Amino acid sequence: MISLQISQVDFSYLDGLVLHKIDLSVKAGEIVGLLGPNGSGKTTLLKLASGILKPAQGEIRLDGYSISQLSRKYIARKVAVVPQQFHIPFAFTTGEIVMLGRTPFLRALAEESEADRRLVNNALELVGISELAERRFNELSGGERQKVILAMALAQQPKLLLLDEPTVHLDIAHQMEILELVRELNTGQGLTIIAAMHDLNLASLYFDRLILLKEGRVWADGTPNQVLTEARISEVFSALVRVEQHPLTGTPHIVIMPKGSANHQK
Repeated sequence: MISLQISQVDFSYLDGLVLHKIDLSVKAGEIVGLLGPNGSGKTTLLKLASGILKPAQGEIRLDGYSISQLSRKYIARKVAVVPQQFHIPFAFTTGEIVMLGRTPFLRALAEESEADRRLVNNALELVGISELAERRFNELSGGERQKVILAMALAQQPKLLLLDEPTVHLDIAHQMEILELVRELNTGQGLTIIAAMHDLNLASLYFDRLILLKEGRVWADGTPNQVLTEARISEVFSALVRVEQHPLTGTPHIVIMPKGSANHQK
């Protein structure tokens, strides 16, 4: 397991500041959901945590080591990223895609070993897609592709798994299947997990801790009950909602209210 510490981090693109004075820490073994409106900095924060981007100010530490002092290969052996979209222009099979996860461990021009193939098979089995190993990636459904990308990340044997909206464009059955798997990776495999989420209700159900961003700042950080309040959701998302209790889990369940229904609020 691996911890993450982000201290006083600023980041900006050419068109302006995206993240401002971000201070947060994620303990080894935590499962954390990142929430916020479009443009609030969720994806940028994940890219900073993975070392893809470098902060303009502040410091990011992986297990106590400054990420700026770590090599790309070292980071890739500790941190795996599941991006929002993954495009392969060639006719690669599922097995070949998942084998890409072993790249940080292969020597230049060296072929994969029996151990690498075993780890790829284990990753395929773990996400339940062993039967797709010889299928072409571009012929798979959206849900199947997302599992392949997750298997590729697991083939890296990471300690920290970063997911950027892992349920986007999936139907509800595949959304729950992916998040059940992510949850099992946390509880069963001990992975530290941070996922940017779009759906507040799914985040409430599957993540123990939620971090809410607004305009590049941490607006709230805590349990789903602490973060997902009617006042805070209205303030951050400019949406009228009612927050109820999930009948099975007791976690917050957000009901979107149509305009003009304010008089129906509790």
